[in-house]
Amino acid sequence: MRREFEALREEIGRAVVGFDKVIERLAVSIITDGHVLIVGVPGLAKTLVVRAFSRALGLSFNRIQFTPDLMPTDITGTEILRGEEFVFVKGPVFANVVLADEINRAPPKTQAALLEVMQERRVTYAGKTYEVPRPFFVLATQNPIEQEGTYPLPEAQLDRFIMEIDITYPSYEDEVKIALLKGFAALDEIRKVMGREDILRFQKEAAELPVPDHVVEYAVRLVRNTRPVEEGAPKVVKEFVRYGAGPRASQFLVWAARSLAYIRDKAVPTTEEVKELFYDVLKHRVILHFRAEAEGVKVGDVLKEVLKSTPVKGR
Repeated sequence: MRREFEALREEIGRAVVGFDKVIERLAVSIITDGHVLIVGVPGLAKTLVVRAFSRALGLSFNRIQFTPDLMPTDITGTEILRGEEFVFVKGPVFANVVLADEINRAPPKTQAALLEVMQERRVTYAGKTYEVPRPFFVLATQNPIEQEGTYPLPEAQLDRFIMEIDITYPSYEDEVKIALLKGFAALDEIRKVMGREDILRFQKEAAELPVPDHVVEYAVRLVRNTRPVEEGAPKVVKEFVRYGAGPRASQFLVWAARSLAYIRDKAVPTTEEVKELFYDVLKHRVILHFRAEAEGVKVGDVLKEVLKSTPVKGR
């Protein structure tokens, strides 16, 4: 699996530079059968890396640009009259990889239509059910600097994403390389290194990887220590956190650690994989008090303290 992943990373590198960690997180998410929220300012190649990722995996891809006037049927599809009968025309959500660009620009009803498909893996219209293709992987992007005219995702809906990936500015060396790339024209050079059946097999094999008890217990203790009501939570959590992460975070953290171990050819996940993924899986699940913003305390500061104050027990 390590060789497969290296081939994937090398192929995507034809179009983008400096995305090794992002590509690894995307691979972990699709093998875990989860969805991802990507946050970054415009111009950081978020769309390009997603398109390159789907192309290298040989998966179908659709992009939905979320706008205030986008309707739920623009995502899921609708019935049209052909001759004397109505026929359901599938919307862009019927693809293996769906990019929901600037998801917070559409009203809640439209957001909910996509999030329902993410959860159910099917669309119900006029009493009939239509299954989306498998694997089914949604990547939603958000622009962190423009908040006017947006509809922030409710916490309950954010919780459906297995992780949030932050894309930041590249290093000087990487940006010099980026300046020489072909942009979207480079997509034509990307070859398929895996396929749909490979992904489904990887998902099945990763799900069967055993997880040691002490690794599960460590992940659960980390998540519980983000809750201010937890007795063992650090002082910064009790002072600045309004709501900590729920049990779904524990589940996703264990699943993601298992998938990360799988793509690294490890027999079992360790606490190191849990530590690596803790920030990405928990960042969008911890809600701070307004007092935290006033005092300059960020979610990252809180999670760093939780990691520092939660010891690893067992072998």
